[in-house]
Amino acid sequence: MFRNYLKTAFRSVMKRRFFSFINIFGLAVAMALSMAIIMLVADQLMYDRHNTQRERVYRINSIPIGHHGEQHTETATSALPLKQELKDNYAGIEKAARLVRGFGNMWIEIAQNVNIPVAGYYADPEVFDVFEYQLEYGDTRTALVEPYTVVLTKKAARKLFKQENPVGETFKVGEEGPYKVTGVLMETQNKSHLAFDALASMATVKSLEAEGKRHKNLDNWYNFTQGWLYVVLDKNQSPEALQLALDKIQKKYFTTLPKPDTQLKVKYAIQNLMNITPGPMVENPIGPFLPWVFIYFFAGLAGVVMLTSCFNFTNLSIALSLTRAREIGIRKVTGAQRWQVFLQFISESVLLSMFAFVAAILILFLLKPLMLQLSFARMMMWSLEMNYAVFGVFVLFALGVGLLAGIFPAVVLSGFQPVKVLKGIGTMKLFSHIGLRKTLLVAQFTFSLIFILTVVVVFNQLKLFLKADHGFSMDQKIVVGLSNASPTTLKTELLKYSNIESVSAVSHVPAGGSSYSSGYKKSMDEKDWTEVYYYSTDEDYIGNMNLQLVAGNYFKAESGEANKDFIVLNENAVQAFHFNSANEAIGQQIIFQDDSTRKQIIGVVKDYNHQMLLDKIQPMALIANPKEYTLLQVKYSGTFQNAGQSIEKAWMATTPALKVDYKDFDGEVHKIYDILFGDLFSILSVIAFLAITISCLGLLGMATYATETRTKEISIRKVLGSSNGELIYLLSKGFGSMLLIAIVVAVPAVWFINNLWLEQLAYHVSVNAVTIGIGIATLIVFGVATIGSQAWRATYVNPAQNLKGE
Repeated sequence: MFRNYLKTAFRSVMKRRFFSFINIFGLAVAMALSMAIIMLVADQLMYDRHNTQRERVYRINSIPIGHHGEQHTETATSALPLKQELKDNYAGIEKAARLVRGFGNMWIEIAQNVNIPVAGYYADPEVFDVFEYQLEYGDTRTALVEPYTVVLTKKAARKLFKQENPVGETFKVGEEGPYKVTGVLMETQNKSHLAFDALASMATVKSLEAEGKRHKNLDNWYNFTQGWLYVVLDKNQSPEALQLALDKIQKKYFTTLPKPDTQLKVKYAIQNLMNITPGPMVENPIGPFLPWVFIYFFAGLAGVVMLTSCFNFTNLSIALSLTRAREIGIRKVTGAQRWQVFLQFISESVLLSMFAFVAAILILFLLKPLMLQLSFARMMMWSLEMNYAVFGVFVLFALGVGLLAGIFPAVVLSGFQPVKVLKGIGTMKLFSHIGLRKTLLVAQFTFSLIFILTVVVVFNQLKLFLKADHGFSMDQKIVVGLSNASPTTLKTELLKYSNIESVSAVSHVPAGGSSYSSGYKKSMDEKDWTEVYYYSTDEDYIGNMNLQLVAGNYFKAESGEANKDFIVLNENAVQAFHFNSANEAIGQQIIFQDDSTRKQIIGVVKDYNHQMLLDKIQPMALIANPKEYTLLQVKYSGTFQNAGQSIEKAWMATTPALKVDYKDFDGEVHKIYDILFGDLFSILSVIAFLAITISCLGLLGMATYATETRTKEISIRKVLGSSNGELIYLLSKGFGSMLLIAIVVAVPAVWFINNLWLEQLAYHVSVNAVTIGIGIATLIVFGVATIGSQAWRATYVNPAQNLKGE
């Protein structure tokens, strides 16, 4: 029997190829999008699942507490001495391991140093036990014990050395080293939220601190940003007991003992290994992780498109039902039960869904490379691998979609009464008093318009960020990474070339998404420190950036080492320190929180956007600290290519042993905008296109249904002399009112939804009349084209053919 249902279903699909294609296409694109979300979630859910003790592994996070008791955003890092405190004084900790930043590059692509061959961390020897790492070469008991020893991943070992087993070989990491290779990790397919090429021994940190090459943070309870701490609980220990122990430590070190007024207090929170990715939003993640809020966002988008597609299936199925009414009547007269007719239509729905599933798989494989090329996807290291479990979920999902899309039409169509349908389809008024279909169609177009308008808003916001005047010059400028090169020597060599106009050594690119900050006071009698962003610059920075000096002077080359005792503020910082004017600030001294040294204010620059345009202008300082110079800003004339050649020649003349790394200044400033808003624009554009396309398919189904049910009415009107224009108006006016309702509902929703996130930005566009007009015009063009095509087709109805039986 079921085989017969499938054969009949297949014949029905092939008989109505056009409408079957519409149904399959709509379901396929929606399913492809939904399956992409399933792959993304499945990819994230596979992280760290290989760890056999995963239920007992916890990361200790920190929650900073401000000077006035306010809690800041939770961070994944913690104070480094916390490990020993837990091990020595609290039972229930089986193992504990720290990972400390500063060894090699970071896992994130931004601001990588091409002359540092690996990305990694300093790690305790217990890291092998906590994360169950196995070595292909080397001994886990001794690999990370001695200073300047390092364990490599298999991939990094192949990149750095030609031989299969590089244990005993050495290499340098920036200015550090040489590091001796003491192990190579076994290569597996296991996914981990830790991303690294190499792990250096924690003993190296002790050596570097002793040599004065690193700040002393191994025993610093108030620096909670330098490392991550993971613990494995005893089998009989509860996480509640761990949290209680952490609360006691917090009271011990931040309440009962004198608290330095130069630092923030913290309290601790625990996070199970399985809750890291997907997980809550935290700062300072150690590797790529996807917060739940992003999954909810993506799932919501896919759900809207999927719901729209399923409703289209319902629309078209009911529209086509009139052509099968006699078939249903005859089957019932010849003895078919309602449940048998119901199974027939469900079979057709499932069959269409499986066709759509195959098409969706093809679409998914075509789109996957494009998805993985998104900047955000590359930054988060998504792989979106498909395994048997994921494929099984896909199949169940496709069957579920088929049942969901087909159950409502099947219930309705299986309920046709044989007497009515065999008497004549013209007597049937299917859903004549039910507005469900119209309501859902209005909802479809409402969502479509919301997506369209949001895409326009995001595009306008991105354009604002890319075109906005930050208050400093970006044109004709190149950023050169210094690595270990001497800024003074390279700068002198560059200025020998005629197309190089000016060169300035800096700590980092302004408004590029990163900066330094520290606290300052006018006197130690003040209770609170004023948080000030700062950039280390040389004497040519103000000219290179075209900054305007409001009062005083800037650093001078002839001042030499004395420049380190001076500081230049922006106007906002002058206000933050409560000086009456910029001129009043000149000559005053402020205290630097990090080392309690006093710096004399020698100048004030006009405010400019030194941070990303997401934030308002904050207090900012410019200091001269050559130890923090990491870049050269090179202003040039002529073409980028010629300037690049000059930079390469100067680099070869001064630092031939290292690779040169230079990039366009404008591109570095706008990189984060492209990642955040460029990818969002791309994703929403695709969603908007799918939503409006599928909505128009639903409108096509409604128009087809209206035409089929009113064929005799149209024929009679034509016989009585109605013009084509009158008929088109008659058939279109109902759909026009639905579009109008969708517009009335969508516009306030768009204004409210987009203002929720726009108001979080310091500089933002508005949802204005032009934006709304573009969205409405787009919706109307698609809607009119869809409705008009069916209305126009109705004018070609042959009255004689349709009325000959009357």
